[in-house]
Amino acid sequence: MSYKISVIVCTYNRERFIKDCLDHLFNQTLDKQLFEVILVNNNCTDNTKQIVDQYALDNPSLNLRQVIETNQGLSFARNRGIKEAQSDLICYIDDDGMASKDYLEKIISYFNDNVSVIGIGGKVIPIYETEEPLWYNDFLRMMVTRIDFGDKVFKCYGKKYPAGCSMIYKKEWLEKAGGFNNALKWRADDKYIFNAISKYNDEIYYYPKISVGHHIDAQRLTDENFDKLSRLLGSEERLRILSNKKYAFLPKLGEFIFKYFATYLIAFYYLLKGQWIKGKYVIRFRWLALLGYLNL
Repeated sequence: MSYKISVIVCTYNRERFIKDCLDHLFNQTLDKQLFEVILVNNNCTDNTKQIVDQYALDNPSLNLRQVIETNQGLSFARNRGIKEAQSDLICYIDDDGMASKDYLEKIISYFNDNVSVIGIGGKVIPIYETEEPLWYNDFLRMMVTRIDFGDKVFKCYGKKYPAGCSMIYKKEWLEKAGGFNNALKWRADDKYIFNAISKYNDEIYYYPKISVGHHIDAQRLTDENFDKLSRLLGSEERLRILSNKKYAFLPKLGEFIFKYFATYLIAFYYLLKGQWIKGKYVIRFRWLALLGYLNL
């Protein structure tokens, strides 16, 4: 079987990034007859619509469509992408993502060579507008969506699953799992769909030969945004648990509390290395995530 692929770009008021994202898709090595790009405009109030409409006019060889999703939220936009997609494979990439030139070609090649595989995720490499923050460490990679689990292919498990910036599934399995959870808005959405699909079929792999650069602007690295995302991670996990298996709420709370106190050991380790700021932010993250989980 020779696959085609639908690339879904969900966006909300990101006009400064969208053209660069589209340029990287336009310049793919894959034959343009084998893929489409669907831009899901999630009620943008900036110039996104005009920019994408003009891009489509200027680059008619790119099979690009823009659709408006009026229900606000990333999960709504991702689900709209499933409905609009005309291909067997669906690839989600962030509006500030920059796909490597052979990204789509390698995706199709992998699925053609591995017919039992139903989903893959690859490397996501942050591209900083300024520089990597001093607080960054492996415990906080979700804050900049850094995904690099090495250079070997393996079946996804636990916390190692496809991230939304580079997430590819067969359409039939996204539909079988019921799509994304519209109550979720951020990171838990990726985890939710991975778990939902895995209940039916766990042939989902990390494939390091595909990569996406992820633009990280200065605002994302501010303390204000750090705190917001930390709380959001906790609150999203709360929603995910309560919407799926309420009995797991207390065990998950225990896990949050354990991880919070464990961060003091991590902080002590970084203190010994002369990197106290890394430990300080790990504690900060875990405390705020706990508050988010408790809805405080």
